[in-house]
Amino acid sequence: MTYNAPPPPPPSGAYGGSTPPPNNLVWAILTTLFCCLPLGVVSIVYAAQVNGKFAAGDVAGAQESSRKAKQWAIWSAVVGVVVLVLYIAFIVIVAASGGGSSSSTSL
Repeated sequence: MTYNAPPPPPPSGAYGGSTPPPNNLVWAILTTLFCCLPLGVVSIVYAAQVNGKFAAGDVAGAQESSRKAKQWAIWSAVVGVVVLVLYIAFIVIVAASGGGSSSSTSL
């Protein structure tokens, strides 16, 4: 017998064709930099777990970490927008009330 046939191709994707869930790492990093640092760091931690859990065969755990990474990134973005709106409102109120420093004092 001769065995000249090539080996069968590997399955498409890991674990029989399934693909890993999105890790949302880009969104986690962006919300950490531009919105809310503490919540963004939590999002980065969960995003970093996705690929490792999937590679270990824990598909359900990878999906859960992906969901949590997305959830924390959204919360970080919402908190960042709320803080920005409050900051702008504060600046407008202070400017409208004339609370800024003035240099019109006479000597």
